[in-house]
Amino acid sequence: MGRLGDRPRALPREQLRGMRRGIEKESLRTRPDGALAQTPHAFALGSALAHPHITTDFSESQLELITGVHDSAEACLQELTRIHQVAYRAIGEELMWVGSMPCALPAEAQIPIGRYGRRMQTISGIHYNWSMPGLANAEYFSLIRNFRRHGWLLFYLFGASPAACASFVAGRAHPLQELRPGTMHLPHATSLRMGRLGYQSDAQSTLVVSCNDLLAYGKTLQQGLTQVYPAYARIGIREPGAPGDGPASYRQLSTTLLQIENEFYGKIRPKRRIQPGERPLHALRERGVEYGEVRLMDLDPFAPVGITAPVMRFLDVFLLHCLLTDSPADTPEDIACESRNQETVAQRGREPGLQLSCFPGDLGLGEWGEKLLAECAPIAAAVDGALGGNAYREAHEQQLAVLRDPLLVPSARVLLEMQRGHQGSYTDFICELSRRHRALLMARELPREEAERFAQLAAESHEKQQQAEASDTLPFEEYRKQYLAVERLGSYGGPAARPAKEA
Repeated sequence: MGRLGDRPRALPREQLRGMRRGIEKESLRTRPDGALAQTPHAFALGSALAHPHITTDFSESQLELITGVHDSAEACLQELTRIHQVAYRAIGEELMWVGSMPCALPAEAQIPIGRYGRRMQTISGIHYNWSMPGLANAEYFSLIRNFRRHGWLLFYLFGASPAACASFVAGRAHPLQELRPGTMHLPHATSLRMGRLGYQSDAQSTLVVSCNDLLAYGKTLQQGLTQVYPAYARIGIREPGAPGDGPASYRQLSTTLLQIENEFYGKIRPKRRIQPGERPLHALRERGVEYGEVRLMDLDPFAPVGITAPVMRFLDVFLLHCLLTDSPADTPEDIACESRNQETVAQRGREPGLQLSCFPGDLGLGEWGEKLLAECAPIAAAVDGALGGNAYREAHEQQLAVLRDPLLVPSARVLLEMQRGHQGSYTDFICELSRRHRALLMARELPREEAERFAQLAAESHEKQQQAEASDTLPFEEYRKQYLAVERLGSYGGPAARPAKEA
């Protein structure tokens, strides 16, 4: 489990008060009937390329809503709610799909995305960005190694995608079972999104990224960014005979295993804000880790904006646990074992008596979870001691209750509510919740100053895009070659233990 001892009590209160968090939340836009919206990104939302809070991910149909950095879960949730209110007022009658697994999808060719498969990239989730002042690179990587060891617990406690529309797996092999016509599921799954059918890449299974330190991380990630992958080489870079030199004529940016750093599907990643035109790996190597990006959280379909403040507080506690417990160096064997545990919990997490690999032997999911949560209790108390109140202890106790009652986990609630009120239909269930949350958010008052601020941000984003396009005289092919040049990734050297600034 790793030794914790008196470390929670030894954390300076000012350091705990300096914790910061921010959220990036993806949601598909759908029509009121739940079908995928094929409309362009609404002009009133601003430029998806230049807006600081409202953009798109892999498709114009997938919104990405981004908060700033906040000193409390409540403040972060408030801003995320405001962004939802603004977005809903701009997209008319369309919905933001509240499930991580997508709505009923059209034919694959009609989904305007896709190096790794268009359907896979319609999956949505939440990224939780977390930092604490005074942490060195070595401490962030220690946290990341423990997160990879114990992240399966978050799959169990917060996974909310045990079912999917049949259109998601149409025409391909899969292990899902039919719950009713049009709905597929796995009876004990917690997160299909994070399982083999979800946000995974068979190609990336060959990439073993070490998190022992910044040097090892940079070296192994760079291998994926520079080594040609035969299957992608066969695809080619450009459409044969495509006219012009615009991005639309390109099938992919490169034939390497990873085109860019953000294609690495780690459940948690070390991050550093980049300067204009800078590669993320270069930023890490030159200036060190600034924050950790947690990427495994499903959308909570029961929450209007996909997450709640108590869940954020528990994530804070869990990340502190990963930081404070002993964190041995990883090995390829460890990394493979951790991946198996995560995949097992994603697909079979609610299976009675489930055993996980825990060196030197196996351990029951419930027993291991109880030990981890017992170690989290003094951390929650320490945070409350620094901030005042009981909110962190209550968040911890809530998840302890969830661990002890399999019917309380979100994945079980989703299946129960689907069958209770929607005859087992995934799309009907999520569509009704999407309508309900839309109505709730539209009914809430949006302060005039906030509406005006976002209108100004939208106008400024359009202006920034126009200025960028007017000043862009470099042919796209030349830009592509320059951006992907290996020299832009930085050197293997870099700060080994430089304190990182707050996110």
